Amino acid sequence: MARSEMGPGTPRGPEEFDGPAEVAAAARTQRRIALGYGLLFSVAILSVPLLSVALPWWSGARLVGGMSPSFVVAAGGLYVFFLVVAVAAATLARSVEDRMLGSSSDEGPGTER
Repeated sequence: MARSEMGPGTPRGPEEFDGPAEVAAAARTQRRIALGYGLLFSVAILSVPLLSVALPWWSGARLVGGMSPSFVVAAGGLYVFFLVVAVAAATLARSVEDRMLGSSSDEGPGTER
């Protein structure tokens, strides 16, 4: 039975599953991605108070409405940054998983998993 003929209730053979080596490699790669983005997140969080201590104008200057650059970054800039980082991390993690796991020798370019 071809893969495209398999229905949702059709049992899959052992060749349809990833081996322990592939799963371990994918887990290691996902861990590296998570640690990298976690480090980026930590640096972004710690940069706001460190800049306030290191650069007096960071918390002393005034922008539109009397807000300091530090306040603007803490109140809105970090949320935008976190959204971008979250989307980038999720996209990268999903593409790595799709490339590393779930492939079969009979899978063609037009078939779905």
